[in-house]
Amino acid sequence: MSANREKRFQLGVTLVELVVFMVIVSVALVGVLKVLEITNKGSVDPLVRKQAISIAESLLLEIEQQPFTLCDPEDPNAATAVTTADCTGGAASSQDKGGAALTSPTPGTESRYSATEPFDNVADYGGFTMPDANCAGICSLGSGAPLAGLAAYNVTVAVTRVGGAAPFASFPLSAVLKITVRVTGPANTDVTLTGYRFRYAPNI
Repeated sequence: MSANREKRFQLGVTLVELVVFMVIVSVALVGVLKVLEITNKGSVDPLVRKQAISIAESLLLEIEQQPFTLCDPEDPNAATAVTTADCTGGAASSQDKGGAALTSPTPGTESRYSATEPFDNVADYGGFTMPDANCAGICSLGSGAPLAGLAAYNVTVAVTRVGGAAPFASFPLSAVLKITVRVTGPANTDVTLTGYRFRYAPNI
């Protein structure tokens, strides 16, 4: 009988064992939930970043495909100008703005969204932002209507002269423009793309 009684006492788990088991399971569960949280965040952020990159790439390509001339392409002297002084209105009215900062289009009436006076030179994009007074969000070229789903993104563009110094030492200062497109968005997304545009002759 004593052997059976001893067997009976050995069945089941003690309170201490149960508590230890619960602690181990709780710690493991917290670890699994943390991994799921990180995975969930990681699955959302790349989508936001890819959208920001797409906006930046699209705008950078648009800018780089614009003419890079001494005068505004609509200037009657644009095809023959050899220096910015040959532009109508002189150097200060040229696309180089007489050496001043490239922070607005030339002439100032041009707009990225206008059908009659659109941006038509790389330098016109200096200081460009979205949203702005003509676009309440991210807009396509030639349209002031914001694209759906992109209201949380912002764009800034900087255009600066970088000729005359390495690695562009063989070019005049104003013959090489550095284009910087920065896009910010949700979840602290911040994307910056940089491109360069060269003027190999006065009117190219």
